[in-house]
Amino acid sequence: MAPSPDFDTLTMADIARLAEADRLPPVDRWNPDHCGNSDMRIARDGTWFHLGSPIGRLAMVRAFSRILRREPDGGYVLVTPVEKLDIEVEDAPFIAVEMKVEGDGAAASLAFRLNTGDIVTASADHPLRFVEHADGPHPYLHVRGGLEALIARSIYYELAERAISGNDDPPGVWSAGAFFPIAP
Repeated sequence: MAPSPDFDTLTMADIARLAEADRLPPVDRWNPDHCGNSDMRIARDGTWFHLGSPIGRLAMVRAFSRILRREPDGGYVLVTPVEKLDIEVEDAPFIAVEMKVEGDGAAASLAFRLNTGDIVTASADHPLRFVEHADGPHPYLHVRGGLEALIARSIYYELAERAISGNDDPPGVWSAGAFFPIAP
């Protein structure tokens, strides 16, 4: 597996090219019989566990993340052409750990690097949403097929600052021509 490029040095055009070149397996077309439980869990902080022990190799986490699918009942499975295994997800299966911004206001683009190395630009196809919980707001980015990334708290503060400094009512952020209010 090639090392991930330095996110800080990428332009939005670079990010678009990387996203286009990143072909995922067709997990939405695989429908094997259910085979059981994977004995895996994704913690709220994005750590992947197998049999209670953290999976320390990013390459393994990335490989598993590419065969992760959200089921119509809201559950999560790891799926291949021949088996489907349940996996427990405490909040969201991904964490947005870094954000890159180009432009301002309605001309802004916000790209996020996930804990798996994937890069997603917020847009109408990859919306941001903000959910209020007892412990404060939880911001999410749609990644693919019903899978979301919880946005790290430090990045949420950057988003909130952008929203407050803008002139939009309600306050929110723009990315790739789409507007996302920060209040739920």
